Amino acid sequence: MKKSAFWLMTAAVLLGGCSSAEEPVADKTPPVKEQIQEESGPVLEASYFNEVKEIEGIQVIQNPENPMVLVNKAFALPSDYIPPDLVRPNVAYSFGDQDIEKSYMRKEAAAALEQLFAGAKEDGLFLFAVSGYRSYERQEEILAAGAAADGEAKALGSIAPPGMSEHQSGLAMDISSESNGFELNQEFEATAEGKWLKEHAHEYGFILRYPKGKEEITRYIYEPWHFRYVGKEAAAIIAENDWTLEEYFDNVKPAE
Repeated sequence: MKKSAFWLMTAAVLLGGCSSAEEPVADKTPPVKEQIQEESGPVLEASYFNEVKEIEGIQVIQNPENPMVLVNKAFALPSDYIPPDLVRPNVAYSFGDQDIEKSYMRKEAAAALEQLFAGAKEDGLFLFAVSGYRSYERQEEILAAGAAADGEAKALGSIAPPGMSEHQSGLAMDISSESNGFELNQEFEATAEGKWLKEHAHEYGFILRYPKGKEEITRYIYEPWHFRYVGKEAAAIIAENDWTLEEYFDNVKPAE
């Protein structure tokens, strides 16, 4: 990290129960007045930057409910963090109507996901949610299984260590299609649904979190199925500049 790390480490002040996800999206992430594009680069309200504390050698995020939270292999969510506003989006799931952990997202992201799926449907395409919120404990299980099958080094290329998964934030959703057998694989990029998402997701406040050609920056393999909610303003800037979320925070400046 360059500028992002500097602000994350030096800024002194940076900065519930389930309910229906069918309410209109109140895009708080962040409002136009707090995030503007200037000639020198985008400006973001200081409260949307990570506030971190080093714990046992790990940079642990202290404001995890920040909807712009940057979660990766450098910045981890607290092991006991559970988003307080998890809801189940009213969308189609690859596993049907099962009311299980991975069907949930944070309320604002869930409402935006509903609009994203509705937008695809208007264009004659049908998306399916595969995996949303994931607890710290569940991430431990997934990584352990991946390491047992392929070795830890290979597993870490596509599976986040516990605490370092965006899924724990409740702001990410893995998406697939019937045409792709509901699978999460790189072949999804060639489907009509995958192409539509790449082109239109930012219009609904989502970004393709781990794009092709940016593996050295994100430190994960290309994942055409993994979409992260950041709000329409940030998503538009990220899409326009072909940035990752890491690059966004390398270029964004805190508002004075």
